[in-house]
Amino acid sequence: MKIGFSTLALFANSFDEWIQTATDDNFQIMEILCEGPWTWPRNAMKLCKDSFEVFKSSDIDLFLHAPTIDLNPASLNTGIREETLRQLMETVDMAVEIGAVAITTHPGLIHRLEDRVRNMGMHFAVETLKKANEYAEDRGIILSVENMPNKYAYFCNSAAEHQYFVDECGCHATVDIGHANTTGDPESFLQINGIYYYHLSDNNGEKDQHLSLGEGNLDLDIINGIDNVIIELNNYESVLKSREILLNGFK
Repeated sequence: MKIGFSTLALFANSFDEWIQTATDDNFQIMEILCEGPWTWPRNAMKLCKDSFEVFKSSDIDLFLHAPTIDLNPASLNTGIREETLRQLMETVDMAVEIGAVAITTHPGLIHRLEDRVRNMGMHFAVETLKKANEYAEDRGIILSVENMPNKYAYFCNSAAEHQYFVDECGCHATVDIGHANTTGDPESFLQINGIYYYHLSDNNGEKDQHLSLGEGNLDLDIINGIDNVIIELNNYESVLKSREILLNGFK
């Protein structure tokens, strides 16, 4: 099992510190959260490009989590969808520059909880993400769409809908096990075709709490045998604790 962590746990640290931490603690993968002022792709490509060399000289596999705050590929507002696509493309460009393999993004959501709005939003989301995937493929980057918690407003809140997005967009899947646990049937997400990697966290089965593994009710046996996992937690001590549980066979 190749194990990594999200830079969410070390949000305020520098590029060099992230790589040094990952190297010192023997992680094989790292997912960079592109929400901070110096990791937001548009800023990073203009202001921090000279710092990218630290990533290129590392043996750690790099993934990026595209910006999602205030963005929405399913928005009924054309301008929001266009900006979402623009920022996805910029994330792909940043991935190329730092030598990343894949980027994860969210499938979008609706704000008016009606079936007709959801159907329209799904159409727009697939349309936007399909364009993003075509751009990613042209640049040699894998685009991976993440499943969401069990709320009607979110797309990919079931394994069937997640598979639909993967098939219609031509992309890969990032399976967030914590999100899947809120659906009552997390195992169904492990059957999706096209999974590229996983986000790991625990919860009580109802809310997306981002707890350390073992602190919620996730059946850890279901993740036995998966590969390319990103521990996605809010602090690094919890990341290390969860990694130990994985390495020790969930004891």
